[in-house]
Order: sequence, then structure tokens, then C-alpha cells
Amino acid sequence: MTDLRHYDVIVSPSITEKSTLVSENNQVVFNVAKRASKPEIKAAVEALFGVKVTAVNTLVRKGKVKRFRGFAGRQGDVKKAVVTLADGQSIDVSTGL
Repeated sequence: MTDLRHYDVIVSPSITEKSTLVSENNQVVFNVAKRASKPEIKAAVEALFGVKVTAVNTLVRKGKVKRFRGFAGRQGDVKKAVVTLADGQSIDVSTGL
């Protein structure tokens, strides 16, 4: 039974050069809600993708100051979760939910 709150926890998969490198170690990187805790992230990934999660590491990338048409603006902070899956488990992030 997937709870609708699980869709609020996981915002999107993070598809970067670094996230494709860690996928070889049975890890997947997601952008998650700023207030999401590690147990909430683990429960959401297990419920939405039907996999067994062994570990969740989180980090907050601080927003950068960027210039647009001469005016300085600030990007928002992004919380990411590096989810380690059990052996033999995998998630194809390119398909989506």
C-alpha cells in the first residue's frame, strides 16, 4: 500500500555524472523534501519502488548566487539522499513513477 505522503518525500531522481558513478555501487541519488528524515526517505523508496534499502545518507546543497540579466538572484537549497540498495536490487530512474 503506497501512502500519498511518499510522493511528497521524494521530489525527483538526481541525474548527474556523480550519481551515475555511484549507481555501480548499488546506490541511487534522489532530490528529497527539505524536512524529510532518513526513516521517511527509506520508507518512501521501499514503498514506491518495491526494493530493500540498507542505508540512507543525506546532504544539503546550499543554493548558489547566480546572475540573470545583470541582477543577482539566489537558487534554493536542495536536499539530496544517497540511497544504498540491498544486493541484487535495482531502480531504473529513467522510467519515472
